[in-house]
Amino acid sequence: MTNDLKPPPESATQLPADQTTTTTVGKLSRNYDVMHVVLRIVSLSASLISIAVLTSAKEKSTVLIYGFQLSLYSKWSFSGSFEYLVCVSAVVAFHSLLQLVMTSSRMLRKSSIFSSRNHAWIIFASDQVFAYAMMSAVSAATGVTNLNRTGIKHPPLPNFCKPLHSFCDRVGVSIAFGFFNCFLLAVSTVLDVVWLTN
Repeated sequence: MTNDLKPPPESATQLPADQTTTTTVGKLSRNYDVMHVVLRIVSLSASLISIAVLTSAKEKSTVLIYGFQLSLYSKWSFSGSFEYLVCVSAVVAFHSLLQLVMTSSRMLRKSSIFSSRNHAWIIFASDQVFAYAMMSAVSAATGVTNLNRTGIKHPPLPNFCKPLHSFCDRVGVSIAFGFFNCFLLAVSTVLDVVWLTN
């Protein structure tokens, strides 16, 4: 008598997929996305503050030179370096706003903040260009402000920031936010590199 009973089929055993790695990568990617958004918001705010403070910098006063009382009037637009800082800050603000809108919209759709590696390379390059431009602008503005504070020794000219202290203080605050913006753009560049290496 033949045994028609077939052995029970072997149970297919599957090891569970390594969800830990996938979850970790997803969390890291989401953290990078959030950091990008925060950086754009802070960079946009720093740019707008720098512009607002600098464009409101103007003051009238008097100074005594060789026994003569001279009236002084200083305004941010009298210096090409300050105008350059305002222009670069405005461009960086526009760049930050544009990236913030694009990044936020992609995050709401739960997709990567970069559509492709080419897109990431473009953002990386633009962040670097704007960081260097901002550094150039704040360096030029710092040179003019330092000259106002120290005066010129030959021929001797006074420290113009003593009678125009409010003007110089506003310029100093604007320059400080400009340097802070350089740092933010540098951090953004580092995040771009981290994204490209993953």
